[in-house]
Amino acid sequence: MLHSLFTLRRHRHRLCSSLSNIPTAQNHNINLLDNNASLKPHLLELSLAIPETTRTCWRLPALGPSHVLQLLLALESHSVTVEKVRSLWEIFKWGAHKNVALNSKHPSQSLETMTSLLVQVGLFEEAEDLLFALESNEIFYDLVKGYVAARDWEKGVFVYDVMKGRGKVPSKDCYGVLIDLLVKVKRTGLASRVAFDLVDLGVPLSGDEVKALEKVMVQLCVDGKIQEARNMVKKVLVLNSEVSSLVFDEIAFGYCEKRDFKDLLSFFVEVKCAPSVMAANRVVNSLCSSYGVERAGLFLQELESLGFSPDEVTYGILIGWSCREGKMRNALSCLSVMLSKSFVPHVYTYNALISGLFKLGMLDHARDIVDEMIERGILPDISTFRVLIAGYCKSRRFDEVKSLIHEMENRGLIKLALMENPISKAFLILGLGPLSVKLKRDNDGGLSKTEFFDEVGNGLYLDTDVDEYDKHITLDLEESMVPNFNSFVSKECSDGNLKNALVLVEEMLCWGQELLFPEFSNLVRQLCSSRSQIKSMTKLLEQMPKSAHKLDPETLNLVVQAYSKKGLLFKAKIILDGMLQNEFHVKNETYTAILMPLCKKGNMKDFSYYWDVACRNKWLPSLEDFKCLLVHICHWKMLKEASQFLEIMLLSYPYLKSDICHVFLEVLSSTGLADTALVVLKQLQPCFNLDHTDYNHLIRGLCNEGKFSLAFTVLDDMLDRSLAPCLDVSVLLIPQLCKAHRYDKAIALKDIILKEQPSFSHAADCALICGFCNMGSTGKADTLFRDMLSKGLTPDDELCNIIIQGHCHVNDLRKVGELLGFAIRKDWELSLTSYKNLVRLVCRKGRVQFALSLKNLMLAQCPLDGLIIYNILMFYLLKDGNSLDVNKILTEMEEKKVVLDEVGHNFLVYGFLQCRDLSSSLHYLTTMISKGLKPSNRSLRKVISKLCDAGNLKKALKLSQEMRLRGWMHDSSIQTSIVESLLLCGNIQGAETFLDRMGEESLTPDDINYDYLIKCFCQHGRLNKAVHLMNTMLKKHNIPVSTSYDFIIHGFCAQNKLDIALNFYSEMLSWNLKPRIDTVEMLLHRFCQDGKTELAEQFLVDMSHGGETPTRKMYCTVIKSYHMKKNLRKASELLQAMQENGYQPDFETHWSLISNLNSAKAKDTDNASKGFLSRLLFKSGFLQKK
Repeated sequence: MLHSLFTLRRHRHRLCSSLSNIPTAQNHNINLLDNNASLKPHLLELSLAIPETTRTCWRLPALGPSHVLQLLLALESHSVTVEKVRSLWEIFKWGAHKNVALNSKHPSQSLETMTSLLVQVGLFEEAEDLLFALESNEIFYDLVKGYVAARDWEKGVFVYDVMKGRGKVPSKDCYGVLIDLLVKVKRTGLASRVAFDLVDLGVPLSGDEVKALEKVMVQLCVDGKIQEARNMVKKVLVLNSEVSSLVFDEIAFGYCEKRDFKDLLSFFVEVKCAPSVMAANRVVNSLCSSYGVERAGLFLQELESLGFSPDEVTYGILIGWSCREGKMRNALSCLSVMLSKSFVPHVYTYNALISGLFKLGMLDHARDIVDEMIERGILPDISTFRVLIAGYCKSRRFDEVKSLIHEMENRGLIKLALMENPISKAFLILGLGPLSVKLKRDNDGGLSKTEFFDEVGNGLYLDTDVDEYDKHITLDLEESMVPNFNSFVSKECSDGNLKNALVLVEEMLCWGQELLFPEFSNLVRQLCSSRSQIKSMTKLLEQMPKSAHKLDPETLNLVVQAYSKKGLLFKAKIILDGMLQNEFHVKNETYTAILMPLCKKGNMKDFSYYWDVACRNKWLPSLEDFKCLLVHICHWKMLKEASQFLEIMLLSYPYLKSDICHVFLEVLSSTGLADTALVVLKQLQPCFNLDHTDYNHLIRGLCNEGKFSLAFTVLDDMLDRSLAPCLDVSVLLIPQLCKAHRYDKAIALKDIILKEQPSFSHAADCALICGFCNMGSTGKADTLFRDMLSKGLTPDDELCNIIIQGHCHVNDLRKVGELLGFAIRKDWELSLTSYKNLVRLVCRKGRVQFALSLKNLMLAQCPLDGLIIYNILMFYLLKDGNSLDVNKILTEMEEKKVVLDEVGHNFLVYGFLQCRDLSSSLHYLTTMISKGLKPSNRSLRKVISKLCDAGNLKKALKLSQEMRLRGWMHDSSIQTSIVESLLLCGNIQGAETFLDRMGEESLTPDDINYDYLIKCFCQHGRLNKAVHLMNTMLKKHNIPVSTSYDFIIHGFCAQNKLDIALNFYSEMLSWNLKPRIDTVEMLLHRFCQDGKTELAEQFLVDMSHGGETPTRKMYCTVIKSYHMKKNLRKASELLQAMQENGYQPDFETHWSLISNLNSAKAKDTDNASKGFLSRLLFKSGFLQKK
């Protein structure tokens, strides 16, 4: 225990530590921190949020349930963070553990508040510990919603079940979010259970709640649970008048699949709703295929009685199946009804009619159908001609076939080669190969092989397997009656025509057919490979949820990858979460695909989640992906993930260890983490050695980060290994080496460049000249410059500017003038940096006219930078007090219509203040504000400070009012200047009101410092305001200085509020702040005044035992207190201790004690023959040894 106390306090001043043990009326020699040092960091963390409440806890003997409740309620009213709540949770747990022995439990309000705070910041596991002790419904709601937000459906359902088991009714939004998550993770049974619970509440449902329930109904249909979906629909319709047609469609599709048309009809009767056209067409087509067209027609009549209106496709389906069944009368009757309703038949309908006529041998009427098509404005396409060709080929009318081929060519539907046989072309259109089917002339005189004759009487026959030929033709005619969309889609996918395939899918759904799963899966895969078709893929997945639910992991991986690459991360996450819940295999490429955009967009929450999942599942990216993803990780400075990534790669690719380390070093060096790369690579040094490229990456990165000393170290190591840096790295290093006075190394680098790349000697000389200028050695720079000129080398603008800037830095105006003249003669262009250095130098030398000439030169060279040129000139003129010249420049700018920008205005505001021209400064500040420009914080701070110093508080307050209207922050300096001026005017209330307004309007910055104002308000006796300012600082994570605590402690001691003073004293010590000696003396004085002399004495004893020496005043205070209480023995013992520490008591105190101790006897073993009085006199120096 003593060791723990020593460890806790060893960094404090001994004087501070001793008072922490002083008890009060409520504290009987027990200190909270003394017995539970582990709570200190947690209380300190809370002090930065609720200092008012935490302050009362430092000296408590123990934190009881009531104290913890106070902390909870205080924190609940503030904006909380994970750190604050975690600290409070540790205190809560400590309290629960300590109070078990005392049979004292946390009240229910504490449990609920603690749980609410834990849920609020996402600490769900901690909240679970309190779950069964809760009574409040709201906490359960929040916990369920919290787990849903964290995608933890299992715990969400667990908490939901706990609620239901305890007879609690979840909130409606609680139902909604849980249902939504369960649907996303395909937990249909659980989603259905929760959905029925919601509906059974019997209250009206919102739009969002209905949508959530609709998702459940659709999912039930996908899982084949049609009756459950139907029951839910009935219950929802009781509460709400509408349910999406999508739900009715899915139920209809489900009944179709089960061939349960009776129940389907009863469903629509039950809900008093007609099916959608798409659903009805699916039903009609299914009935036709299963039970024949007659029954389908009767069912259609039932649907019509419910209010369904068939469309042209509905009649087209009936016509097609009627033709297939050979019921042409029925087909023509449907056509008549269709035309009477002004519907335009589809080309598929005409094809069916043509095929049906051919099937019945009514060849002449087939052409009439084509003519009617054309009359109605529907041009026959290749599918219609295919039917016609098949029909004429079946009846061996090859003359008609030939005619059709020429007609197709004329319509641009096909191209016929010059020598190509039209009949062979017809066979190709029907899918019959030229080698398998041939049309030949019968040359036998008896015409033994002749099957038919052409128009000129030649006998012809088919050289093929006639049975197979007829079978193929018949099949073509059959498929033309009821189009086989699946085969159409498959063909288009095989040909890579995705747009045509998608159009066919839409037509297919309208015609009541369902895309078979193989074709669906194949289409989805192909859509994934086309970035332009991602929206189409999404629509397809939504249109066919049942097929989407059956997709295999391979295809789902492609879907996630496609969504991720397109940036549709929300959809990608839904699919991936479903895969993870179903324990499907997730490919490495899929993890990489989703991690890349998440990290790139800075979505750290989701990135961390999927990163952890990927790592747990042995994710292994490729080397190329490693580099790309590492760039994004390093951009966000996620060092932990970067290190973990390196470890994954090294363990997974041991044979690529060197390549991986090279990539790691390159990326970290280029993203501002070169020093981190150094640390990591040192750990890998035994198995990885830096090569030439690695060294260059490292040095380049370190130089770009400004860490030149580390760069020099790496350079030394590189040179020791006989490796030379590349040109750009050498050019970066040479100036910095010169600046660091490592001239020899800079020359060595130059020599290396000349040796290995002599053509780049100019770059080396420029770098060395730059280095000389940086180190102030302009003489060496000039010598090297002259050498370059003597060799016939032509310096460029950059080099000239470097030399000019170097001479400016050493204030060599004469040389600058020479160089400037040289530059003008050579027509070199001055950079803005050179111009700035020149103006600074000539203004400092008082050469204003020179500065004006430079301005004219720059305006001629760089007319587009005119405003910058004027701003630089005005800044340095004002800095050197040339305000009159600035006014002339402003006039010139006005004449040239050069408008001042924000930078220029700020220069004027600050510059005129430097010239002690407050009125001009204020003028440009107000002008700036009136133009809608925001002055810099420095401008506002300086002007308000000067106004207050000049006694012009009214203008300062007016300016503050302008800032308040615009929501501009008032920094520490501004608030201090105004408040101090108000206090000096005696307007204390005005000062307090001003500060209150700053807080109410959130105009106080996070780095606020009120230390000076705390002192001021303490001096004016306004302790409450001083405490408020201290609390404000703490809440913004700014620790006040020790003097602020000193003043507050003195103030409360003066008001005889010792307990409050000690609270602040304990807090001060907790922040490791050292109080002033007079603060401690004041506290001891108050102890003695309150009759607590024993405590004061104990404090002195503790100081002495701790190796500290109390002050003479401390001893005297306690001795006098004992003297007043007639406790002369204690007073004498302290007097003796005081003398042993080298202090002499004053005569009055000493004599008073002697007078009252003249009869005292002492029994000291070291001096038994002497009386107590004699020993006291001896110690005091009145008696001398003989």
